Amino acid sequence: MGRQKEYGVQLSKEERNHLQELLTGGTNKVRVIKRAQVLLKADDGWTDRQIAEALPVGQATVARIRRRYVEGGLARALYDKRPERTYPRKVDGEIEARLIALVSGPPPEGHTRWTLRLLASHLVVLEEVPLDSISHETVRQVLKKTNFSPGNARSG
Repeated sequence: MGRQKEYGVQLSKEERNHLQELLTGGTNKVRVIKRAQVLLKADDGWTDRQIAEALPVGQATVARIRRRYVEGGLARALYDKRPERTYPRKVDGEIEARLIALVSGPPPEGHTRWTLRLLASHLVVLEEVPLDSISHETVRQVLKKTNFSPGNARSG
């Protein structure tokens, strides 16, 4: 029959009224309206397959909206709030300064200019810099931020 409901949606009366108001009045993003429709149909007992066939969405989308509602509430299910995940910065001001000094100097023997990969490998080799590894993409982003280009003669 339909996909088994892993996350049951049970809307409160206030939530149901809020969703119906979203659908009947005002201007909202299409994705918010679709999510509201999915939640209302899920609360009425529809299966994921039935909802997917009635609305132009996939079954995986229906399941994802259900899961977001159960795990995070109505706001999480309606609005695409990204996880507040932060990544630790690998490059601080000191490493940026070392990188700029490296770019400003002459390239190693056998090379006519610095490349991003060459800079990344030399930056790791430096004993003053506490890095186990660094990608050439990180080097590119740092150089772009500081308006340095390893291939540009005016930069160095």
